[in-house]
Amino acid sequence: MRILLVEDDDRFAEALTVALRRHRFDVSRAATGAAALIAPPTDLILLDMGLPDMDGVEVCRRLRDIGQVAIIAVTARGDERDRVIGLRSGADDYLIKPFGVAELRARIDAVMRRARPLAPPVVHAGTTRIDIAQHLVTTANGSAVALTRKEFELLAALARQPGVVVSRERLLLEVWGTQWPGAHRTLDVHMATLRGKLGDPKAVQTIHGVGYRLATNDAAIPS
Repeated sequence: MRILLVEDDDRFAEALTVALRRHRFDVSRAATGAAALIAPPTDLILLDMGLPDMDGVEVCRRLRDIGQVAIIAVTARGDERDRVIGLRSGADDYLIKPFGVAELRARIDAVMRRARPLAPPVVHAGTTRIDIAQHLVTTANGSAVALTRKEFELLAALARQPGVVVSRERLLLEVWGTQWPGAHRTLDVHMATLRGKLGDPKAVQTIHGVGYRLATNDAAIPS
């Protein structure tokens, strides 16, 4: 998962970047609000509210105008009034310094789960029909595909963004709720089993080094 750290304190930014990269996050940094506003697209922004060139509240508002990226305000401003202003400016969560990496990871997991896009009612991928609401997957001849809970959650995570590449990190967060040593191997095993049960090699595409994509016939087809 890609994280943009917006922080002007070099020592704090370096320490946090090292800690997050140990947990397999792809971290880039912006030291000013202006740099944050022109940074490449990312999955989540950790935003210091006390930046040297712009107030963090204004940066948060402008980021919200640009898109729907998840934002966690990371700041030493701990007063209730500051927290309320930060949340009302568009932050999804508010974390007060100092904090532990375990708490930050829990906040990231929670924010990304809430940021899941709404799923289309029914998605067609190759010869596979996926009804997310009914937890039902069928083949071209109408036969139901028996999936385990994790296999279905993995397929549903792809179906929520039909035709879009979903990163391996995002899939691990959505399906398993976190990451741990060996998690990527677990994902690969579940994906291989899922593909075998679907029996359609065109349904799920591998984007090497990035993640997976559900190759849909249509973005969404009403049932």
